[in-house]
Amino acid sequence: MKTMTCRQLGGACDQAFHAETFDEMAAQSQSHARAMYAAQDADHLAAMEAMTVVMANPSAMIAWMDDKKQLFDSLPHA
Repeated sequence: MKTMTCRQLGGACDQAFHAETFDEMAAQSQSHARAMYAAQDADHLAAMEAMTVVMANPSAMIAWMDDKKQLFDSLPHA
């Protein structure tokens, strides 16, 4: 099991997510993002706006995902 925070995944807080795979981690992060969007959390909305810019450029999005996957892979199992 590995642990990453919302902030490590491009978000705005230190909410911890625990998963065996990067895909599981990403799913937890996305669920959290939806909840923060529904709550209209200003910090998370700003992070989402920044992510929208990245998503608009396919090569930037690939590089961003590769970076997050490498970070996940480098973390120790807890």
